[in-house]
Amino acid sequence: MRMRIALVVTGGVDRSGRERVVPNLLGLVERLARVHDVHVFALHHYPEPCSYPLLGATVHDIGRVDAPPGFRRAAQGRRLSAAMAAHGPFDLLHAYQGMPAATAAPVATRLGLPFVVTLDSGEFTAIDDIQYGLQRRWVDRRAVASAIRAADRLTVSTTSMARMARIEPRASPPSIIPMGIDTSLFAPATRVDGPPWRLLRVASINAVKDYPTLLRALALVAARGLDVHLDIVGEDTLDGAAQQLTRTLGLESRVTFHGFQPTDQLAPFYARAHLHVVSSRHEAAGVTILEAAATGLPTVGTAVGYIADWRADRAVAVPINDPEALAGAMSDLLRDPAQRTRLASAARAWTLAHDADWTAQQFNRLYADA
Repeated sequence: MRMRIALVVTGGVDRSGRERVVPNLLGLVERLARVHDVHVFALHHYPEPCSYPLLGATVHDIGRVDAPPGFRRAAQGRRLSAAMAAHGPFDLLHAYQGMPAATAAPVATRLGLPFVVTLDSGEFTAIDDIQYGLQRRWVDRRAVASAIRAADRLTVSTTSMARMARIEPRASPPSIIPMGIDTSLFAPATRVDGPPWRLLRVASINAVKDYPTLLRALALVAARGLDVHLDIVGEDTLDGAAQQLTRTLGLESRVTFHGFQPTDQLAPFYARAHLHVVSSRHEAAGVTILEAAATGLPTVGTAVGYIADWRADRAVAVPINDPEALAGAMSDLLRDPAQRTRLASAARAWTLAHDADWTAQQFNRLYADA
């Protein structure tokens, strides 16, 4: 059944389709647009309102709202309501992540639209020392709770996220729908065993990704006599702090910073790596774990997102913020080629079975049900 879908996001839908994007969100948009008339409303991306085609859908950026924090959501809601009125009517409203959902909830109620909410970030998290997560402040907790109450259908990407979910008494438990990737971009690779051993981290350099834990773990692995090199791919948002720590730890010859790379340039990095490593303090899911798995690259990392779901049979999980545990797991896995092969094979099979096409099918069913 063809519908007119309004998908509300913070951003991640840049007109380039390559930079400042959320890859698995774009995969969903492209596939939904093959079936439905999809209009994506971006709340905080371009400075001025604009509309443009993207992957078969139409994006309407409402423009950045310059208002004090306490008034910004209400102002965004008014702009969103006006934009939807101008481009509607719609059959269903789908909000991706917590803050867009909080903004969209009263709009969906006012228009009488079925309301689908996907929570795929820090909606149920509070990490005070790095000021991360929407459970830290009462105003954000209330906003997430209001979106959940308004939702006709609620989804998350992982079982670990579902366990964290703070569900309102009258709300139904979330459906678990992983946000799959376009696996055609990440073909399986043939790797030559080390040494030297190549490790790969694909993630923005920010506080929640916890690069200090990763770099200290790398130093421990090197001190144990393993010849390792770490490639880091991601935008630096911490003004060179990770590079400075690399120098402090004497790891300059063992670490290469490659900066931001678009998704279509990542496959060679995965192909030449022996381990994909994750040190995050939180992940709702972790798209890079799927990208690595699609190429046959095993992941070792902190027990967050897919790693928490996959521990033991599809990934190796260690405690958060524990360089010693991460170093031990990395060392053990590098020395065990049979285990690397088992993990990689199982992770790849799961990723292929839950790819972007599968995700779109699940949401099509959910839309029809809602």
